[in-house]
Amino acid sequence: MTRIAAIEALIQEEVGRNIAAMCAASAGGLQAVAGVLADAAEVRLGVITGFYVPRGSPPAAETDGPVGVALLLRGLRAAGIPCRVATDPPCAAACTTALAAAGLADVPVDQAAVADIIATWRAAGITHVLAVERCGLAADGVPRNLRGEDVSAMTAPLDQVFLAGPWVRLAIGDGGNEIGMGSLAAEVIAAAVRNGGRIACRTAADHLIVAGVSNWGAWGLLAALAVLRPDLRAALLAALDPALDAAIMQATVYDGPAVDGVTTLQAMTVDGLPVARHHAKLAAIRAAVG
Repeated sequence: MTRIAAIEALIQEEVGRNIAAMCAASAGGLQAVAGVLADAAEVRLGVITGFYVPRGSPPAAETDGPVGVALLLRGLRAAGIPCRVATDPPCAAACTTALAAAGLADVPVDQAAVADIIATWRAAGITHVLAVERCGLAADGVPRNLRGEDVSAMTAPLDQVFLAGPWVRLAIGDGGNEIGMGSLAAEVIAAAVRNGGRIACRTAADHLIVAGVSNWGAWGLLAALAVLRPDLRAALLAALDPALDAAIMQATVYDGPAVDGVTTLQAMTVDGLPVARHHAKLAAIRAAVG
């Protein structure tokens, strides 16, 4: 097994969603996404994230997505890659707080109308777009959470940004309803996850990473890039720091605020898993770089 395949196996650990079939259908996705970024003559990255939890206590963006993106962009910026983020107003505070906690308060967070974000990204020369744990449109044109609920009232159609530009489209997801999951056959998602036939996102990516937790996918991408770009390895791996992740998580949860997308609680957990479980995964991912 190659180092990147080993990293992909780590990030695809099952956490209770029954994603094995989706992982199998997307095998090699981590290698593909990392390879596209590692081989590009220039990368100007636009990241789309933020998944609102209307049943949260309080209603807020979930911890999965903004926290992982902040750690990812910390590494990419240190490696000299300019980045910006797009989200919508309900998730903006969590995104800006996470980035600030990562020392990236200057990273632009675009939350204007979809057409304005597209124009801004074109003017900024975005070359690659990466969607991370961002609810996308299902077959009926409605964004739905894992419960099958319509969340269009608080979810801007950022699928349009993902699809609109001359950029390479990359994605990370863990449940079947995220932007990029349209790369998988709808039947695979329908057979795998609860409400899969109703929630499966129709928006496809050029390359897709399926992970047990989307934040793990972001960490795995940093690690895979460190494998492919030894010249950037130190900068990339420095971001895979559990103390930094804990600081980002604490700020995002309590100052953002943000909630766990599974428990819906304002707590130091992601997808129902405690920080210690995530940091054990972070250590394993970093060790797999070799």
